[in-house]
Amino acid sequence: MNSPAPRAGFLTANPHALATILDASQTKSIIASRDIFDVSGIKLWARDQPVSQALQRKLLDRQLRQPLEACLIAEDGVNSRQLLVAVEQLLEQDTPLKPLLAPHADDIVHAAVHLPLHPVAQLLLTAGQASRPDSFDHAIQAMALCGALTLAHGGGTRDLRVAMLCGLLHDLGEMYIDPHFGEADADRTLDVRSYQQLVVHPHVGKLLIEQLTNYPPDVARAIAEHHEKLDGTGYPHCLAGDQVSPLGRMLAATEGTLAALRKPQAHLSHASVALRAVPGEYDLAWIGPIAHAARVQPVLQASMSVEEVSNRLETIGEALRSAQSNANALIPMARSEKFKSAVMLAQHLLARLRLGWNASGLWSPEAVSSQDAAEVQAIEDELLFRLRSIQRAALLCAGQLADDEAALLNTLCEGIAEATGG
Repeated sequence: MNSPAPRAGFLTANPHALATILDASQTKSIIASRDIFDVSGIKLWARDQPVSQALQRKLLDRQLRQPLEACLIAEDGVNSRQLLVAVEQLLEQDTPLKPLLAPHADDIVHAAVHLPLHPVAQLLLTAGQASRPDSFDHAIQAMALCGALTLAHGGGTRDLRVAMLCGLLHDLGEMYIDPHFGEADADRTLDVRSYQQLVVHPHVGKLLIEQLTNYPPDVARAIAEHHEKLDGTGYPHCLAGDQVSPLGRMLAATEGTLAALRKPQAHLSHASVALRAVPGEYDLAWIGPIAHAARVQPVLQASMSVEEVSNRLETIGEALRSAQSNANALIPMARSEKFKSAVMLAQHLLARLRLGWNASGLWSPEAVSSQDAAEVQAIEDELLFRLRSIQRAALLCAGQLADDEAALLNTLCEGIAEATGG
């Protein structure tokens, strides 16, 4: 396959991606597919030479004539057969995804064998599989789930393969950030500094696909959008409504589902709840098959009594009201635009969260009964996470503030943290 001409963004070896590739080279045969030169024409590495730590030293601070990723190949890397085996193993497992995947198993397996693996994508998938196996498992799950959702919508062969490519490749950008800031906990436990690192990975993934492969432009765009939300509260570009492509919407729902299922003892109901917690975040057309599959799974069991759930729901309801009142009170105190923007963002997100809270009907204690206590608990878990994410978003938006404004914003955020047990 021919790739587009290289651009400046990949003409310096990324230290995190290089470290992952070198780690993978301990168990995989990764060699130079061409001579590697710096921009001044000095030959750094010979064609067919296996990569080693010596390559890392030679690449230090060097501008390259061609991106490193386009100069390496994994001889025994991820291939169609391995994708087939990985998908078949996933389909055989009794996971929360099974009700979604099982009706489309044959078509998903057939499509997996025919996915085109560009050498750059194969290299990065191989490096991830060898040194970050959880990331490869996540890619396989996303690939299969994207396929199932597309088939549930009546997609054809081309639609299916493009959707599955999106799932398989969507997190390649994570290889280019410090692994300490990855999505192992679906960004639910990250502090502000870690979150600042994480949010760039969809954009890096887009650039990888756009600049170093010949995959369709709609694949690169969807990868850029896989953490965007239709109400404009996603990242990295806070896109809203029609700014998010159909494939991006599907991939965002897939990512939201898998993030919810990373919890211990997760149930598909957790994903269904997470996607519906705040109306307008995700495309209802993609939520539908997930919610339907959640209803056919065995009934989720609550770990708390109805009384405990009721008491905690009352606490979180009060936390929502209190946080929104505090945000409203801070607006008149704003002197800087950064402070005002941060508080207004918190105000907007809290209002959206309360909308979801009220839409659930759980503000009424009478809504809790023994038969739905488990779903109530799942909603409570999601709302607590959303409160914590509002705290993080406000701090990110504010950046550096004057001491008095920083103290005011911290008061708001500490109130949110206290309400969520943070």
